[in-house]
Amino acid sequence: MPSPDLPRALVAEARAWIGTPYRHQASLQQVGCDCLGLLRGVWRGVLGPEPEAPPPYAASWAESAPGGADPLVEAARRHLVPVETGEPMAGDVLLFAFRAHLPARHCAVATGEGTMIHAHDGAAVTEVALTPWWRRHLAHVFRFPRAPSSDLAAGSLEDGAIA
Repeated sequence: MPSPDLPRALVAEARAWIGTPYRHQASLQQVGCDCLGLLRGVWRGVLGPEPEAPPPYAASWAESAPGGADPLVEAARRHLVPVETGEPMAGDVLLFAFRAHLPARHCAVATGEGTMIHAHDGAAVTEVALTPWWRRHLAHVFRFPRAPSSDLAAGSLEDGAIA
């Protein structure tokens, strides 16, 4: 289980993105982001440089993924820690699949009991309830890897910002 500082930092960073307009493939706080761009920004804000750059992707990338491929889950497995069971904790990454036969195509950051922050087309980044509809489509839960404790202790979380 991560130290309590990491989840707090992740949630604080995600909250700093609230109000950022939706922009496909973008990842600039208060300028624009999509759901993946939000996760990328949270990673940069809390953990440092991103471990890999995503390739260009169309808005319909999930529907056109090769059969059996799940690119978002595959990337999450390369860089995040899978959570097998239980209620998502604050700071966890939530992946959603909207059809049983399609790959996960949306992601969010859990912020507490029954809430998450996400970016979706046509809206700004917002914190919303993890309603029964969202829970039905929740396909995977991951955790960000531990940040070096020296970074958290050394004040890389200026002004209470997390990530």
